[in-house]
Amino acid sequence: MGKSKKELIKEYKENPPPMGVYQIRNLVNDKILVGTSTNLPGVFNREKFQLNLGGHPNKGLQADWNETGGDSFDFEILDELKPTENPGYDYKEDLAFLEEIWLEKLQPYGERGYNKEKHTADEKLQRIMQNRLAKP
Repeated sequence: MGKSKKELIKEYKENPPPMGVYQIRNLVNDKILVGTSTNLPGVFNREKFQLNLGGHPNKGLQADWNETGGDSFDFEILDELKPTENPGYDYKEDLAFLEEIWLEKLQPYGERGYNKEKHTADEKLQRIMQNRLAKP
């Protein structure tokens, strides 16, 4: 007979899914999308589901998927983050740092990829100041 719900939850907590940085690579034009997740198998399923339905939020990736088909893409783990002993640890900062490293290394922007360049805090402040000065 199958495991109880309580046993399944305990097993899940003791064996968390792999987390880390991933990329989706277009094998035709070599463009990539870099992202992070606390559940890599889950994010791969979600990304494929959105792409197959035609509703992925990244329009460039979606357009290339529609044009070349799903077989033209590879889903890869770039870096895996090992869980800590602390069950309440928040991995968001660690994942964001790893993502920054991979974005800097791979530069998946423009003709090289599907990511949008992130603005630094200084650039964001500068834009806010410009917007405030421009308003009457």
